[in-house]
Amino acid sequence: MHDNRRRADEDAIRAVVARQFASLSWGNGVAPGWDDFAGDFLPGASLYAASRPAKPISVADFVARMRGLSETSLRTFDEVVLDVMVQVFGNVAIAAAAAEMTENEAETSRSVEMLLLVKTEGQWKIVAQAWDKATDTNPLPDTLVSGATSR
Repeated sequence: MHDNRRRADEDAIRAVVARQFASLSWGNGVAPGWDDFAGDFLPGASLYAASRPAKPISVADFVARMRGLSETSLRTFDEVVLDVMVQVFGNVAIAAAAAEMTENEAETSRSVEMLLLVKTEGQWKIVAQAWDKATDTNPLPDTLVSGATSR
């Protein structure tokens, strides 16, 4: 019973992660899913982009920024989840997702996103999310690109 519940929670969290990345993809007849993106966060959640020094940004401000980019300089944006690691303990969880982004059908980059989640009213919600870009000196972890964490 416990293993089934844990697996169901892990699957639900993977669905949240997949929805997050899919909702922030647009172009070529695909519209961004701003409401889907925002709906996965608990009110008051903070996001932390890769830029330093780290500064929190609200979900609403992040969506407004991305919406503005989608209407101007970032005409297409495609995010693909490469792999996800999930760790659940009761009603709290962490997820690490490796992703690949393609901007304007040309520039490709990769990142790792870390999410802190809580289960409330039967739903997993993100309370904080932070990410960093992969580089030659900061490559993606092997465990997030080898398929070792996938079922």
